[in-house]
Amino acid sequence: MDATVTTGTRKAAVGFIFITALLDVMSLGLIIPVLPALVKGFVGGDTAEASRWVGLFGTSWALMQLIFSSVLGALSDRYGRRPVILVSVFGLGLDYVLMALAPGLGWLWVGRIISGITAASFSTAAAYVADVTPVAGRAKAFGMMGAAWGVGFVLGPAIGGALGDISPRLPFWCAAVFALANGVYGLFVLPESLPPERRTPFRWRRANPFGAMRLLMSAPGLPTLGAVVFLFQLAHNVLPSIFVLYTGYRYHWSPRDVGVSLAATGLANIVVQAVLVGPVVKRLGERGALRLGLAAGALGFAIYGLAPTATLYWVGLPFFALSGFIQPGVQGLMTRRVGASEQGRLQGASSSIQGVTGLIGPGLFTSVFAWSVDGRRGAHMPGIAVLVAAALLLVGLGVTLRLRDDAKATG
Repeated sequence: MDATVTTGTRKAAVGFIFITALLDVMSLGLIIPVLPALVKGFVGGDTAEASRWVGLFGTSWALMQLIFSSVLGALSDRYGRRPVILVSVFGLGLDYVLMALAPGLGWLWVGRIISGITAASFSTAAAYVADVTPVAGRAKAFGMMGAAWGVGFVLGPAIGGALGDISPRLPFWCAAVFALANGVYGLFVLPESLPPERRTPFRWRRANPFGAMRLLMSAPGLPTLGAVVFLFQLAHNVLPSIFVLYTGYRYHWSPRDVGVSLAATGLANIVVQAVLVGPVVKRLGERGALRLGLAAGALGFAIYGLAPTATLYWVGLPFFALSGFIQPGVQGLMTRRVGASEQGRLQGASSSIQGVTGLIGPGLFTSVFAWSVDGRRGAHMPGIAVLVAAALLLVGLGVTLRLRDDAKATG
């Protein structure tokens, strides 16, 4: 196999990256319906204690993402994308085996920590896409990766819920099979995308998350785009943090209703990312697509937060789905502003920002939601937390007005 990607191998390689993103999300989605139940079983059915452990697992996972996204990105800039991606994929598969066999909460916690480390390879996969995709086509390629997340988010929880009815450990075995099979496939179809002459030395001062984020100060427009990523990722923490609580409290949704809503959201995301991103970016440019996504996402969140009935809540879905333009737009703009040898660090820095928001967001939104439904307060507005997310996207939209073209950025 050639050391670098050629025209003949690029299609299979990008297909592997797409499948990797899909299976990463599917694997995570598979365990969403069963992890709380498995934890609850370990603590004797105590719901409050189980909630504390699930919260600890989530925070630990986000912390590992924060630390290791930049480390893996820097390692891929030094040693190439292929070894980092493959080691991460195989590591994730073996980690699911560990969690399937976990005899207690301690081992399950170790498994979630390892999962956070290995899942941090998504930044390296994004760097691979930047390596092999022409600049003008990157937003569309990142849109396809976003579509993979949408597909995985639809299929994963559905499969995991069905398997969990048989055994709470079966989804972990299924996730392990998916990840390990994908790793074997990658051994045969994934060439290296970063030739030796474009690699950079590994230095810890640049690989730590805060050192990696210093890269965001190195080129015109990157600080602005980094701020947009922060605001966007922080806003989107509202959904995993309070979605089930909010819709159950305000609309009395059952788990089935929640599942239908998540599936519909995922399907809408697939349509936007896979079908609409390319034409919209071609017509509006990456900056235009980014701004459209921020405005539509803010409107969608506002409708979600203000809707007094479930029927009106559904009105917000088409608008919220257009927030799918944000990620490919901002990533396309960011990759234009650094050289080929820094794409791994750039994606690691972006993922580190996501890790920071993963530490801040859950506490922020659950606290606001708890305050908003506390009967002892004067105001009773259960949608305030969702409106805070809308406001964050509007601030992000305002920040994009500072974007200017420069020598590298022509989006």
